[in-house]
Amino acid sequence: MTATAAAALPAALTRAKPLDPAKFRDPDVTARGERRASVALTALRTLWLNTGTLCNLACRNCYIESSPTNDRLAYLSAAEARGFLDEIAATGLPTEEIGFTGGEPFMNPDLPAMLEDALARGFRVLVLTNAMRPMLKQAEALLGLNARFGAQLTLRVSIDHYAEALHQVERGPRSWGPTMQGLDFLVRHGFSVRVAGRTVWGEDEAALRQGYQRLFDQRGVKLDAGDPAHLVLFPEMDAGADVPEITTACWGILGRSPDAMMCASARMVVKRKDAERPAVVACTLLPYDRQFELGATLAEAAGAVKLNHPHCAKFCVLGGASCSAG
Repeated sequence: MTATAAAALPAALTRAKPLDPAKFRDPDVTARGERRASVALTALRTLWLNTGTLCNLACRNCYIESSPTNDRLAYLSAAEARGFLDEIAATGLPTEEIGFTGGEPFMNPDLPAMLEDALARGFRVLVLTNAMRPMLKQAEALLGLNARFGAQLTLRVSIDHYAEALHQVERGPRSWGPTMQGLDFLVRHGFSVRVAGRTVWGEDEAALRQGYQRLFDQRGVKLDAGDPAHLVLFPEMDAGADVPEITTACWGILGRSPDAMMCASARMVVKRKDAERPAVVACTLLPYDRQFELGATLAEAAGAVKLNHPHCAKFCVLGGASCSAG
């Protein structure tokens, strides 16, 4: 695809059929009067800690609307994160992975302390990052953690397309070079690295994976782009675009299990601006919608999640995607 086509792509994406306003209104019943699907928490395998919505970039379609000015979610402190890790230990939850997301997690000054706390307790740790300047400013702390914990720490770098022009359609001009610099740093120092891309570009998955493999080979990144655990390709999320509602009958029709949904095994901690304490929400995709705020503790957040949002349908049920390491 040419740079000219890339520049025109965002306008083409806005022509999606708008969401029927009758949908996703009632948490229990769909617009057609059918029983809405829900997902029970089978086991808390992954706990996400949202470090805050501030980011060094303002991407074209950031699902959480992160930017250099969006502080709707405040910086989570190391002490606040520690409280949830303590709860996991005290209650014997089967949690295996702690994920850090934002915003850009490395903008939070407490991130190194939070990473060390989670790693020292034996958790696998996954950090979602754009690998740009905020990460490199924490290079000394990162190198120390890598030396002590090795592959227990994984950094997933967001590269929205394997070609510079299309990546910058999403991330903005002059975003490619710094990301490649950060990726090269991680590879050079032997970090466990994964990559996240997008499927919005009109290419089939095989072509996308081949393109990423060429990029990996060129930069010495020892990843298999054909392995979904190495390269995760996320479906585009647009809460204003029409998508089917998920009913209880859909599980059998689609051949999908509610146990395979992200909210069957994960929760996310957020700290809302001006809030006295953090809250636990259903998943990484829905930090603002209050109907998905489940409580102040992990115990309070153990209830079922009603799939009353377009992201539940498009990203999880129909898209088959998950934010965890897999």
